[in-house]
Amino acid sequence: MSTTHRPDSPLDRPGVLIAALPAVLGFVPEKSLVLVTAADREMGPVLRADLSRDEFGDSVSHLAELAAASRAAVAIAVIVDAEGADCQMCADEYRELSQHLAVELARWDIELFAAHVVDKVAVGGRWYCADGCGRSGAVEDPAASPLAAAAVLDGRRLYTQRSELVAVVAPIDPEHSATLAQIIEQEGTIDLDRADAHCRSDIEHVLACATIVGGGHPLTDEQLVRLALALTDPRVRDTLFALAVGEYAASAESLWADLARRLPKPWRVEALVLLAFSAYARGDGPLAGIALDAALRCAPMHRMAGMLDTALQSGMRPDQIRELAGTGYRLAKQIGVRLPPNRRFRRRAG
Repeated sequence: MSTTHRPDSPLDRPGVLIAALPAVLGFVPEKSLVLVTAADREMGPVLRADLSRDEFGDSVSHLAELAAASRAAVAIAVIVDAEGADCQMCADEYRELSQHLAVELARWDIELFAAHVVDKVAVGGRWYCADGCGRSGAVEDPAASPLAAAAVLDGRRLYTQRSELVAVVAPIDPEHSATLAQIIEQEGTIDLDRADAHCRSDIEHVLACATIVGGGHPLTDEQLVRLALALTDPRVRDTLFALAVGEYAASAESLWADLARRLPKPWRVEALVLLAFSAYARGDGPLAGIALDAALRCAPMHRMAGMLDTALQSGMRPDQIRELAGTGYRLAKQIGVRLPPNRRFRRRAG
C-alpha cells in the first residue's frame, strides 16, 4: 500500500503514533475515533470524534470532510475503546467502521493507510489492527513522546481528560455572571462612533487588567463590567488580537480565560474568541478548538469565530494565523495606543 509520508515516520509505527496522540490533542483520548492525516510527507491535522455507535455514520462522514478540507493524502484511524479491546462483537463493528471510513475517505481521494484499535493511550496499552490483519503491539510511553516534549517547550499543558480542557473555559459562577449581566445591561451600549481617546483608555484598561490577572489577583466587578463593554467595540477588540504575539501574551491569555469563565452571555463570546486566537497563535490547537466550540455555541454566526474555526479545521499553521495580529498593531497606531512589542516564536518542528 503506497504512502506519501516518511519511511521513518510515526505513521508507520502504531505504538509510537498512538503514544503521541495526547500531545497532539492536548488530552488523553478515551472512547474516541481519532483520524491522523498526512500530506506532502508531513503529519497534518489530527481529528477526533466521540465514539458513539449510534452516530458512527455521522462521525465518519464529518471526519472525512474535515480531512479533505485539510488536503490530506492519507489517513490513519485510531479507535480508542477500553471495552472493545477484548470484545469479538466490537471487533466486528470496528472492522465495519474502518471499512466505512475507507469508503468515505476515498470519496475525497484520501487513502486510509491503517486502522488500529487500542484499549488505552498509556503505558501498558495494547493495540491491534481493526481490519483483522493480525498485527498488534504495545503503546509507547506518551510522556516520552518527542511531541510531548515539544508541547512542554511550547508552554502547553497536557490534560489527562478532555473534560479538564473544557473546564478551562466553562462558567464557574452562574449566579455571579447573572448579576454582572444586570449591571452591564444597566450601563447600556457603547457608542461605536466614539473618539479614539475612549478606545485608547479602554485598551489601556485591558492591559492593566491583564497584568492583574497574570499576577494571580482577581478583578473587581467594576473592572469586569468595563471589560465586557469594551470588547463590544470592534476597534478595541480587533486591536487586542495583537496581544497574542506580544511580550505579554501569557498575561493577556490568562485574562481572556478568566473573562470566558466569569462573564455572562453574550459578552463572554469575545473573550472566548480572543482566547482561541491567542492559543492558536502559539500552536495550542486543542485549547483553541475548545474555546471556538464554546464561542460558536453562544453565537453561531460570529464572523471571527467562524473564520478561526475553519482555519483550524483545515490545518492552517499558527504562523499564518499570527499574521492577523498585524491588523491589531495597525489599529493601535491609528488609535494612538502603545502595545507590548512583538516577540519571537520558536519554529515548530515538522
